Amino acid sequence: MQDERDRLIACIPRLRRYARALIGDRTGADDLVQDTMERGWKKLSSWQHGSDMRAWLFGIMHNLHIDQVRRPTIATEVLDDDTPLPIARATQTYGLEMRDLQSALATLPAEQREILLLVALEEMSYEEVAATLGLPIGTVMSRLSRARQKLRAHMEGRAVLSPLKVVK
Repeated sequence: MQDERDRLIACIPRLRRYARALIGDRTGADDLVQDTMERGWKKLSSWQHGSDMRAWLFGIMHNLHIDQVRRPTIATEVLDDDTPLPIARATQTYGLEMRDLQSALATLPAEQREILLLVALEEMSYEEVAATLGLPIGTVMSRLSRARQKLRAHMEGRAVLSPLKVVK
């Protein structure tokens, strides 16, 4: 039980990073990670020993996030004197580039953004993403390809051209 507990705790940094990228807000991301850990702890008996606990927890997080997206809420942000200031980067354009990237990510459909973040940010393999999200690997690959194409076009200021043709 101690070993399982340690494995669960070891996954927290990656869960937090993915949740922050997925949601874009620290408080919401921390809440999602806390809910994920709580559900993971309660359902620990359903985790198959020898399998990847990280992928299992990402699956739980994915399902919780989908539930939250479906449930309408009022967005709030807590600001107080203890809120840390962002760290200034060396270049003047860094902030603009990050803003543009965040904006470009927000334009992607949720199913493409999730896969892109799991592969690029969390360095999960296509097989791990497919298992985590319960999708065929071909679907993961095509959504990732479309997400990369749209993200690249948005960052370069180009219009996204659809490869599909209208047939009359």
